[in-house]
Amino acid sequence: MHMADALISPAVAGAMWVASAGAIACSSARLGREQDDRKAPLMGVLGAFLFAAQMINFSIPATGSSGHLGGGLLLSILLGPCAAFLTIASVLVVQALFFADGGLLALGCNIFNMGFIPAFVVFPLCYRSMLGVDPGRIRSTVVTMFSAVVALQLGAFTVVAETFCSGVSSLPFSTFALLMQPIHLAIGLVEGVVTLAIVSFVARARPEILLGTLQARPFGNGSLRKTLIVFFAGAVIIAGGLSLFASKDPDGLEWSIARAAGKAELKANDEVHGAVAALQEKVALFPGYAFRKSSQVPVNVSGTTAGNGKESAEAGTSVAGMVGTLLTLAIAFCAGALLKKRKRAAN
Repeated sequence: MHMADALISPAVAGAMWVASAGAIACSSARLGREQDDRKAPLMGVLGAFLFAAQMINFSIPATGSSGHLGGGLLLSILLGPCAAFLTIASVLVVQALFFADGGLLALGCNIFNMGFIPAFVVFPLCYRSMLGVDPGRIRSTVVTMFSAVVALQLGAFTVVAETFCSGVSSLPFSTFALLMQPIHLAIGLVEGVVTLAIVSFVARARPEILLGTLQARPFGNGSLRKTLIVFFAGAVIIAGGLSLFASKDPDGLEWSIARAAGKAELKANDEVHGAVAALQEKVALFPGYAFRKSSQVPVNVSGTTAGNGKESAEAGTSVAGMVGTLLTLAIAFCAGALLKKRKRAAN
């Protein structure tokens, strides 16, 4: 659900940049006051895991579409909303800057849709309020699945609203919404299953992490080393190997655009979009998760490009996945560490 710049007008993009930047500032300030000493490494490793997981597009049967893990609800459950939001923002910044996955102009929209909504709307108002203090297995399952679906539905609807407010006439509001909501319902169900599986694993391995998130307690005195190793190993395996088997079908957003607009790719030719596109082309190390080529192919609606040659493309995907995983790990970890250092200095 990474939006490309062609879907957003400069005015809407600017407003969403301001909104997302404000949310980042508020989250940083709040997390700086609440920071647990071991949350920084957990933010780094979970950020790396989410980056890798988002490289795996799974096919949606009978649709010709695909989807990938959003991860907003999952990270909110494991980290709490503020840390989760900052971690997701780190992932999206790395994807946009270094892999041209999602537009730079649309980055504020993507951070809001995929980070703010699950962390600050769905997690407190849906997941936590419905889960209660001591939920049973059935209730936990139902609430997690329901919350994952709600997060995807709200995110998809916000994409439609932002596009409508941008005046993209080729994507009529009602048509676009009627395509986006059902396909992201299917993606949300898969996200719910994955979220439930990972949360269940953590509940067995380190239940105090979930208690710390839901009841505002510290993580406890035990070491997080084993949990960190498991998630980092998963990130490496997914990014370096399993990403090669990702579905090639268009994701839910691309699929909806192709059917609503009658074409797979939209273009915006004004000066602002052109300047931002040129900047993104210069800074992207692995555009489309592939090796940079001397002459770039056009970027599609999700901001990705295709490689030339199967072997080169596979090598590029593996290398890009590993580089992105390590970059996200470093950025998310440093964000958490800086907030911890600022808290200590203030004390």
